Amino acid sequence: MSLKCKLQNKELTFGSWITIGHPSIAEILAYSGFEWLTIDMEHSAITLSEAQNLIQVIELAGVIPLVRVSSDNPNLIKRVMDAGAHGVIVPQVNTAKQAHAVVKSVKYPPVGERGVGLGRAQGYGLHFEGYKYWNAHDSVVIVQIENILGVQNVEEIISVEGVDGFIVGPYDLSASLGIPGEFENEEYLDVIRYLHSVITKEKTISAGFHVVPLDPNQVHEKIAEGYTFIAYSLDSLFLAEYSRKDLNIIKKESKVFDKYIKRSKI
Repeated sequence: MSLKCKLQNKELTFGSWITIGHPSIAEILAYSGFEWLTIDMEHSAITLSEAQNLIQVIELAGVIPLVRVSSDNPNLIKRVMDAGAHGVIVPQVNTAKQAHAVVKSVKYPPVGERGVGLGRAQGYGLHFEGYKYWNAHDSVVIVQIENILGVQNVEEIISVEGVDGFIVGPYDLSASLGIPGEFENEEYLDVIRYLHSVITKEKTISAGFHVVPLDPNQVHEKIAEGYTFIAYSLDSLFLAEYSRKDLNIIKKESKVFDKYIKRSKI
């Protein structure tokens, strides 16, 4: 089943975030069992050329490549789609008008306004008709709700035809409230409760959440709240957190072992 169908059916699906532009990183995560991987072009140094290489690696591993673009810029959206992205995640979508513009940037006329190129996605011109059909029926549009303005307009945003789902960005959302990273603050929790009420009554669109910390319990909590499009952490945090945690254990045990050796010599 395609990601598009899973989103339409509100089926649970897991992905992760790529911020390091090396093909091996994408390949490792792709082989880890994620259904989709998002190449982050907003908060990373990944270039368009590198993004295309990562898309190729992810596809070859049988995983769905998405790109989180830096903005709702139609030219950038067009270029990552031409590079072969199966869809885009667009940050800071705060109005229904923005959401309409994003859909138009992904889709060809008559639905959208995307210009036609013959790049990798279109088989370099050999498979344009097949790609045109795929683009109309299976390309994915995810908007990020990560600002209090987007929260205030969320019901109008997700009612826009062509939007397949939304994903909450907790850090920017908390920052828009003036409390960056304060996830236990009641003001932030009130916003999360409101979003929960929206997704509880929403029947036709998937709600997503980016669970950044390496904590499976937080994932289970979001699933219980009704989120089905779950992004779990990111490449750099997997590397940093696990290496730090294990090294701290090794150092602690080494000190105990060293004391034991010294005592045994006395």
